[in-house]
Amino acid sequence: MAYIGNTPAEAYISISSQTFTTINGTGYVLSSSVTNSEDIALFLNNVRQKPSTYTATGTALTMGTATTTLDALYCVYLGKALQTVNPPAGSVGTTSIADDAVTYAKIQDTTTANRVIGAATAGVVSEVQVVDDMTNFVSTASAPGLTVKGDGSTDGYLQLNCDQNTHGIKLKSPAHSDAQSYTLTFPGTAPAVDKYFKTDASGNLSWVDINVGDIAWQSVVTASTLAAVAGRGYPINTTSNACTVTLPAAASVGDQIIFTDYARNWNTNAVTINQNSLNYQGNSSPNPVYDTDGESVHIVYMDATKGWVPINDGAVALETPQTTDHEYLVVAGGGGGGYNCSGGGGAGGYLTNYGGAAIALTSGVTYTITVGAGGAGDPNAGGTGISGVDSVISGTGITTITSDGGGGGGSMAVNGLTGGSGGGGGGGSSPGTGGAGTAGPPRQGYAGGDGPGGTYYPGGGGGGASEVGDDGDGSVGGGDGGDGTANSITGASVTYAGGAGAGTENGGAKGAGGAGGGGTGGELGVDATVGTNYLGGGGGGGKSGGAGANGGIGIVILRVATADVGTPSGNETIIIDGSDSVIKWHGDGSYVA
Repeated sequence: MAYIGNTPAEAYISISSQTFTTINGTGYVLSSSVTNSEDIALFLNNVRQKPSTYTATGTALTMGTATTTLDALYCVYLGKALQTVNPPAGSVGTTSIADDAVTYAKIQDTTTANRVIGAATAGVVSEVQVVDDMTNFVSTASAPGLTVKGDGSTDGYLQLNCDQNTHGIKLKSPAHSDAQSYTLTFPGTAPAVDKYFKTDASGNLSWVDINVGDIAWQSVVTASTLAAVAGRGYPINTTSNACTVTLPAAASVGDQIIFTDYARNWNTNAVTINQNSLNYQGNSSPNPVYDTDGESVHIVYMDATKGWVPINDGAVALETPQTTDHEYLVVAGGGGGGYNCSGGGGAGGYLTNYGGAAIALTSGVTYTITVGAGGAGDPNAGGTGISGVDSVISGTGITTITSDGGGGGGSMAVNGLTGGSGGGGGGGSSPGTGGAGTAGPPRQGYAGGDGPGGTYYPGGGGGGASEVGDDGDGSVGGGDGGDGTANSITGASVTYAGGAGAGTENGGAKGAGGAGGGGTGGELGVDATVGTNYLGGGGGGGKSGGAGANGGIGIVILRVATADVGTPSGNETIIIDGSDSVIKWHGDGSYVA
């Protein structure tokens, strides 16, 4: 129905009264609380009393004159309570609410989802301002601390703004996908100068010194990519694949990172440094590539001009490549002997720096190893034995080391061929002369002997690494081969590159092979013998009507400190002699220093 005035409430109260059963004295207790004496009508012996004759406050009633047991006393509560009213919307202002009158229970419904402050299922508080006071968040066993929650798409974070609210820093949680929950516990002491935080496995923080050598080493990296973090060391295993390391996009002076070749395989699968917009040794490009087996790279950030600078050597374009000292012995294949009273084959050329100045091989460079084959003996009259094949060490950064193949021996009345050591001349009515050896410097070998005429038509012996081949003797037989040279590069003394003995006519004595694998010449009923393989000896000269023998295969040997040994391949063997490794190639191969 229509009404005038405030909206009527739905609740009404009735006027009530109270009869006092015990009458004696001045003090009584009211059954309802009142504000003052006017709120009740007091009757003594059925006579209404003036409000001035008593006082009523709260539930206390005090009579001005004491009553006796003969009196009758009762009161009527006048109240105002004919009807309660609701104030109009927006009519209650700040001044109408008493200080501290609004309790926590009146702020929110603690049992429903309508919470704006407090426990789980909270509503949204866009901003809370604290003025001239601090707010304390009490941590208890049931409510341990303050939780800043995400909204399902944004990680929770705590932000501290500047005084103008234009800048600030954030403490942000890990992403949901990280599935990480952990606690960082701050140290119990205040920080000192030049300290930084360090954590243990339980998240306990401590103050530690800033130390150039303080690197936190990480687990072995096998992935093809790595996002490097300053202050960490990374063992990188490139056995299965190369790796690209991306440096931090920003760095501070003194930041440092270490990378090391875990499996000594960077030469096969290199490590590339992605500079990520910062300079590296003062250059913005190209990205450095580290491809030296066993390498460690320690880089430090200097400033914006130089950027990251390595503080150790490494095989990168902007650095001086590392080298290691090697000693070598290179012996070529021996020459084959000639046919029919022929000269012996010359020994393969002999070159070495053992005991002298070492050769510097560059780390990461591949060197080609060629081992010379022995030359074939001449099977037909009127020709010569085939010269041996050169043995070679070649590669970037060195002068190619070439040992010349030994010269083939001459057949009857045919000259011996030149070579590392010269082949002997053939015998006969028109004697052949011995071929010349490679005189150098350095000298690789000596000339072969001559084949004079005479009763036995003997040939001359092939030259060796340390002496000429002997001339044939017409009254005795073929000349002996020249001796080779002893070398202890393997740890034991071995003589290499001996010339071959010459063949002779029926009845003449065969020439002996020189020390160092030279073959013997042929004589009546005895064929010439081959030069010894891997010593580079010459092949013996053929007997009357007999073929010359083949020369021996050469050899290549490198000696290097075991700590610096590279990676050989091919037909090689490795032996250890003291602190050095000795690598012997019996066939073609390669070597990565």
